[in-house]
Amino acid sequence: MASATNGHEEREVQKSYWLEHSKELTVEAMMLDSRASDLDKEERPEVLSLLPCYKGKSVLELGAGIGRFTGELAKEAGHVLALDFIDSVIKKNESINGHYKNASFMCADVTSPDLAIDDESIDLIFSNWLLMYLSDKEVEKLAERMVKWLKPGGCIFFRESCFHQSGDSKRKVNPTHYREPRFYTKVFKECHTYDEQGNSYELSLTTCKCIGAYVRNKKNQNQICWVWEKVKSDDDRGFQQFLDNVQYKTNGILRYERVFGEGFVSTGGIETTKEFVGKLDLKPGQKVLDVGCGIGGGDFYMAEKFDAHVVGIDLSINMVSFALERAIGRRCTVEFEVADCTKKVYPDNSFDIIYSRDTILHIQDKPTLFKSFYKWLKPGGKLLISDYCKSEGKPSEDFAAYIKQRGYDLHDVKAYGKMIEAAGFHDVVAEDRTNQFLEVLQRELDTVEKEKDVFIEDFSEEDYDAIVNGWKAKLKRSSDGEQLWGLFIATK
Repeated sequence: MASATNGHEEREVQKSYWLEHSKELTVEAMMLDSRASDLDKEERPEVLSLLPCYKGKSVLELGAGIGRFTGELAKEAGHVLALDFIDSVIKKNESINGHYKNASFMCADVTSPDLAIDDESIDLIFSNWLLMYLSDKEVEKLAERMVKWLKPGGCIFFRESCFHQSGDSKRKVNPTHYREPRFYTKVFKECHTYDEQGNSYELSLTTCKCIGAYVRNKKNQNQICWVWEKVKSDDDRGFQQFLDNVQYKTNGILRYERVFGEGFVSTGGIETTKEFVGKLDLKPGQKVLDVGCGIGGGDFYMAEKFDAHVVGIDLSINMVSFALERAIGRRCTVEFEVADCTKKVYPDNSFDIIYSRDTILHIQDKPTLFKSFYKWLKPGGKLLISDYCKSEGKPSEDFAAYIKQRGYDLHDVKAYGKMIEAAGFHDVVAEDRTNQFLEVLQRELDTVEKEKDVFIEDFSEEDYDAIVNGWKAKLKRSSDGEQLWGLFIATK
């Protein structure tokens, strides 16, 4: 990584790097990979499929290169302005895509204060491998400008190499900044701007995921993309914010992981995962959707042990950030994405298995979700869910208050099974696993209490008390027969 911290030096280092690597104006040179042509065939349609609708709209493409995406964007957009800071590169782009009358081309450095783009004039800002060639400070400044350039409701798509290099091109020096994804998430999440009327705007994350083409071809999760929407600051994005700022704060996740075991944030950790996954008869190459994947422990287990291709989705940005970090170096086919399972759409018959652990308690409209699961599964595909449940009849005042405070939607085990059946599934097994839940909770509590001093040293006394009191409360509710734990298995 370049040692240059001064902005001028940084630009000079990056410019000389790209002058060196753009002598040959080919896809291989732009992607810095000998397998670029094959990767491009899979990757380009995937990236385009992630973009919000830009038909007839204004698109600003930053770091456009020789135009791998420029022509694709011009096919749909009202207008595309393609920018790159290497003159020969943008000229090559123009020679390839100049026949699109709705495209214009500019040689410009995105960090230059002379780059004049009107506020609230752009519907979609698109960049594919750009920010990793800017310093931290330059990324922050550009993010602020991008939010200003966007119209309200407009979107930003960017994709970066995180953690480490992907391409196999030989490089004498490599000034690329391979950052952790959470750096980009934090910078863009903290952007604020005001319009002339004084309305406050910020960015809402609609997608963050790894590029599947790299997972499939290189077993590599380091190609990460984000989609952000410019929204009014008072728009309600309540539940995601609750997860990330209250229930699943970074510290809270690490605290749960200490209890459940490395990689896990659900009851029983690896032990219950092995037992439940063992019921699925997983075969190499089968495709699994994990709904509420947490920090990825179950996904890594399924991919590494059974050679399955796992797609893990979770609404919590913090959870997915951890999962992506834990994926690095594992060389397995696991993709992660920040996504709301109630809004996500997959083609029919996409998955062999749908798996979900202690997540669907957050979903109010379970029948609709189960119908989606049914459509997404291949014929003969299996569904496995573990989830919090309640006993039949009306809950006590205390338990009702707890359910309300957590925003849970709980059902008795039998009713839960019936909802799955009503979605079209057959051979539905609905088991009350509360006795197992009690055993596991007690074992987890005993371990934490035994290691009290180490736990407090690594976290705090407050964290220790929160876990111990939380587990004791769960044990009491479950012993009293109020809070139950259900396991559900069904076939399409």
